[in-house]
Amino acid sequence: MSYIVAIKTAVFTFPILAFLFTIPFILNQYHKYGAIHYFRVLIIYSFILYLITAYFLVILPLPTFEEVANMTGPTTQLIPFAFIGDIIENANEITNFNTFINFFKNSSVYVVLFNIVLTIPFGMYLRYYFKCSLKKTFFLSFLLSLFFELTQLSGLYFIYPRAYRLFDVDDLILNTLGGVLGYFILGLFKGILPSREKIDEESLIKGTKVSGLRRITLFFLDIFLYFVLVIFVSIFVKDYPFIITAIIYYVIIPTIWKGKTIGSKFLNVRITYNRFNFIKNILRLAFIYLYYFQLPIILVVFAMSIVSHFNLSNYFTIFVYLSVFLFICFFYLINIILILKNRTIFYDKIFKTKYESTILIPDSKENEIEEETIDVNKKEDKSEGN
Repeated sequence: MSYIVAIKTAVFTFPILAFLFTIPFILNQYHKYGAIHYFRVLIIYSFILYLITAYFLVILPLPTFEEVANMTGPTTQLIPFAFIGDIIENANEITNFNTFINFFKNSSVYVVLFNIVLTIPFGMYLRYYFKCSLKKTFFLSFLLSLFFELTQLSGLYFIYPRAYRLFDVDDLILNTLGGVLGYFILGLFKGILPSREKIDEESLIKGTKVSGLRRITLFFLDIFLYFVLVIFVSIFVKDYPFIITAIIYYVIIPTIWKGKTIGSKFLNVRITYNRFNFIKNILRLAFIYLYYFQLPIILVVFAMSIVSHFNLSNYFTIFVYLSVFLFICFFYLINIILILKNRTIFYDKIFKTKYESTILIPDSKENEIEEETIDVNKKEDKSEGN
């Protein structure tokens, strides 16, 4: 029952931790490959879910402080392979099929099996995705087990007055064995799964084209870095720090870096124009500012003026504000959907703006990837045409 509780807790905790991990993950993938591979997402997030589940299986269920304070038993078991004696003792009880089944139900047996199975996925992930050798898998599996055991020995990092579970050297042995077994088990399926190199190559192929999600990520990354720079500029300049920072970040830096802001340089994206880059860049930025930031504010101010001018009742006031709110949400949603579908927004058509990927491709793979890129682009063009 405690295992089920731990797994349920992990499943409910996973979305929160996954959300916190998502932004760094997206930034890293666009910086390194220029694209996010669906299979890499499956691997990484399943690995996170596995680690959360393993952790909760180790620490849950949590006892009360009173229960821990009243504990008087030992906190460590430092005799290696003590579990073998316990198993042999229970093996003497096997006389027929029923006692054989009961043998595996005995805690001295299923705890051993649990500690081995717990880290088998860890060894599989290490070999498959992280390309770890057997030696490194052995070492990292031992460190993971040591982390679990020290967590127990410290009373959950000294939250409890003493250890509420046993620090067992046999757990270190069995967990490490599980990681090594996972390494060898993965070898049986290695030919079926796509290799890490293949995933990287396909990511680079997709990265040669700037996707809608990459554009949205760039938009928000630039805004974040802009406000960070505003804080820095405001230390030295008291008047108009927002305007000065905007000129530095969105005009001067892209001019020097040939269409790249700090954010776009990190995400390997360059914004280009047919001609008159400097002037078009300023006009485009001004238009985007008015379109995405000032237009919603104007609508809100307009709604407030209507409410105050006509002295509307509470019912109609709520209706007006709710209508404006829903319209603004719909406005942003439509634009996000269009960008995610990699459509060219009207202002980019007006200013003849293009997003170019600057992702670097190894010379040895360049010709091969160029051919695959042509095939990918043809498929995408057909799908957009349909």
